[in-house]
Amino acid sequence: MLVDSHCHLDFPALVDNLPQVLADMRAQNVGCALCVGVNIENLPKILALAEAHAQLFASVGVHPENDHGADPDVDELVRLAAHPKVVAIGETGLDYYWHKDRPEWQRARFRRHIAAARACGKPLIVHLREAREDTLRLLGEEGAAAVGGVMHCFTEDWETARAALDLGFYISFSGIVTFKNAVALKEVAQRVPLDRLLVETDAPYLAPVPHRGRTNQPAYVRHVAEEIARLRGIELAEVAAATTDNFFRLFAGASRP
Repeated sequence: MLVDSHCHLDFPALVDNLPQVLADMRAQNVGCALCVGVNIENLPKILALAEAHAQLFASVGVHPENDHGADPDVDELVRLAAHPKVVAIGETGLDYYWHKDRPEWQRARFRRHIAAARACGKPLIVHLREAREDTLRLLGEEGAAAVGGVMHCFTEDWETARAALDLGFYISFSGIVTFKNAVALKEVAQRVPLDRLLVETDAPYLAPVPHRGRTNQPAYVRHVAEEIARLRGIELAEVAAATTDNFFRLFAGASRP
């Protein structure tokens, strides 16, 4: 069995075709998926999906790019995370790509999410883009190692991966690792310990080869796992077993089928 550790099934491109998306998951032996929250406004949709389908889980958080909408405090995040199908806090983190001025509001929000994760004892889902130093610094300053988490859709270098691993975090690879020009990332995928590695789609974005350019979906996580197996010189079954075990170890609130 495979698990898609990060997707957005509440987005129109997927939720409008949900029966087929779930059928495709079954066909590719993708047994579970984590539907990750990016804002509070859409959280009810995510929770409804998780409540209706035993193989789907949810997270609660506000994406670092979001500069509008609800921006909950620690108590509100903890309250929302008490839902039995919520297994993580996030998507959170820092993204300086679109916000070149490195706004303090992003860092303050990230600190609140880390504090909420510690308060409710659930791991973090961390988004990192062009903010390596500040992300690692804040994780350290706020004691994120107490709950751990995952560096989702990882695209950084080995030094960044090693620093995250030292903080107790897992490293998750998306369809980007299948791209021909992702040479440095492929090297990182070879070096991350197998017991700290996850696979994801970030659907509907970043479809892997051979579906690049199309709408991504959880079933395509198989291609990510196949590429990692190829890079490491091991069987797909070994990657599937390890990443599935890792998922349920990290997201302890998720019930394993």
